Amino acid sequence: MIGKLTGTLLEKNPPEVLLDCHGVGYEVQVPMSTFYNLPAVGQQVSLLTQFIVREDAQLLYGFASAPERQAFRELIKVAGVGPRTALSILSGMGVADLAQAVSLQEGARLVKVPGIGKKTAERLLLELKGKLGADIGARAHAATDAQADILQALQALGYNDKEAAAALKALPADVGVSDGIKLALKALAR
Repeated sequence: MIGKLTGTLLEKNPPEVLLDCHGVGYEVQVPMSTFYNLPAVGQQVSLLTQFIVREDAQLLYGFASAPERQAFRELIKVAGVGPRTALSILSGMGVADLAQAVSLQEGARLVKVPGIGKKTAERLLLELKGKLGADIGARAHAATDAQADILQALQALGYNDKEAAAALKALPADVGVSDGIKLALKALAR
């Protein structure tokens, strides 16, 4: 219903902000990643939003970027994860980190987020697999196009995301594609 708000930032009380849009004040819950990037009070700001209606409340959640909002939408679809928990996850880790943890099936990274236990982390890994973009997480640490090409080559050769990412981490940052593939294959053969 409400997809975006643009207005003057009136108050900043983590994790809530008050946004004045032509005389109407909207209380918007935001993840800390968005909160830290907000301008000073009195400045103009635009937030993409997600409107959630419950029996006892109507809540508005705001995000600085479309990927952040999309990740929030995917998180609240997971059984046992409500908007507050989803906000906590996005406050504890960025979208790229979340996508990487899911693609590499690293539940330990999710458990570090306050309010996320082992069972919830396992459920998140299972239900979000492939929904945050299969290679978003893999590309999060692929700093260059060469590294991205090496990663794709390893995956095409049948190595899973975790093996390919581990081999990629061991490579020098400035390695070329062909040399990188050779070095990665040697590392994986050990």
